[in-house]
Amino acid sequence: MQVTETNNEGLKRAYKIVVPASDIEEKLISRLTEIAKTIRMPGFRPGKVPVNMIRKLHGGAVMGEILEQTVNESSQSAILEKELRPVVQPKIGIDKFDEGVDLEYTMEMEVFPNIELTDFAKIKIEKLKVPADEEQVSQIIDQMASGQKETKPVEKNRPIASGDVAVIDFTGSVDGEEFAGGKADDYNLDIGSGSFIPGFEDQIIGHDVGDEFDVNVAFPEEYTSELAGKDAVFAVKIKELRESIPADIDDAFAQKMGAENLENLRAKLRENQEQELNVYSRMRVKRELLDILDDKHTFDLPDGMVESEFNTVWEQFDQQRKDHPDQIDEDDKGKTDNELKEQYREISARRVRLGLLLTEIGQKNEITVSPEEVNRAIVQEAQQFQGREKEVFDYYKKNPEAMQSLQAPLLEDKVVDFILELADVNEKDVTVEELMKDPGEKTGKKTKAKSKKKAAAKKKVATAKKAAKKSDD
Repeated sequence: MQVTETNNEGLKRAYKIVVPASDIEEKLISRLTEIAKTIRMPGFRPGKVPVNMIRKLHGGAVMGEILEQTVNESSQSAILEKELRPVVQPKIGIDKFDEGVDLEYTMEMEVFPNIELTDFAKIKIEKLKVPADEEQVSQIIDQMASGQKETKPVEKNRPIASGDVAVIDFTGSVDGEEFAGGKADDYNLDIGSGSFIPGFEDQIIGHDVGDEFDVNVAFPEEYTSELAGKDAVFAVKIKELRESIPADIDDAFAQKMGAENLENLRAKLRENQEQELNVYSRMRVKRELLDILDDKHTFDLPDGMVESEFNTVWEQFDQQRKDHPDQIDEDDKGKTDNELKEQYREISARRVRLGLLLTEIGQKNEITVSPEEVNRAIVQEAQQFQGREKEVFDYYKKNPEAMQSLQAPLLEDKVVDFILELADVNEKDVTVEELMKDPGEKTGKKTKAKSKKKAAAKKKVATAKKAAKKSDD
């Protein structure tokens, strides 16, 4: 095999590779001999069909198989020989291939840039932490107790007030016509709960048992039916008035909620609260770390990767502004396409730079994602499709790109954890509001250009979900 370099410009590499016809002929004869051992043909005993006859009948198909095998093996051999690190799968172009002549093809690629890693121990980063809010824990317990409350009839008749439970019959109509789902008898309405159409419960307050009257309301514009925005009239009859009896907040109540006692219930709620807030804290410290890594590393980027990433990002943005123009950032609405494309090219370059950087850190420090971790991630995806789990597993098994998209965020998180273990991380107690605040608000700088469209970057395998839906279409 002969390998000749034809391009060595920046990160681009190109090679002309020639494989002697004799090597291909040897592979062809070897494969035809294997086939001869099992093929059946009239007039010949099993395993006794002449190779030349098999070649005449099936040589073309076998030659295609040999071509693919030869290109794969020889290209990998050339990559190892030249000590190359392609950032994506090399592009192969067949120049000459025919029986009895040398195979000639070109191999083009972009290689991994030379990255000089910073000293992670010198990175200083602040991790915001929100202590558990005991007052909020108490509020949650009060809400839980409210859901366990009982009611009893009001002994002495009086006007209905907020906090009461009114037992009512009602029939709703629009333009004099009753509508589906707008009628009920003996309905227990918790006055003040906001469970009905805005304004409905307010018009119940002050009435007495036995009253019959109309309630006039308008369905909200965002109501999810053909009733949205329409005026409605409900004929209401008050049949009974009941008052709430709050549940006692004690150990017995906590046991009903699945805890050992009241203190154990508080501890569980406190832990859940801290876990939820830690998710935000983790997101924020990761974002800040990526900003630091981006600032501290400068290296050449593969043009093809940046262009591919930009095309993906721009396509997603363009589709979003067509389908959901109301969700486009206000800053973007006044910009021309050229201005927007420049902005999104910067975002694409950042994403490529960070992707290569995290990959390099992972490789140099032997950070990998185990098969068990990947399987757990697939199981989590499959659980979203009850009864169709096998389809999701098969999809990932048959689609290397989908599997890679599943592995990438797992590896990214492991690399981030590795760096944070080495970095100088200072924890700081803050309020929930401070935790949720955009870091750019402190300096007056906007972080949008660096972090915007991260949902697109994490294409967290919606592809699997689409695959699972295909059989329904």
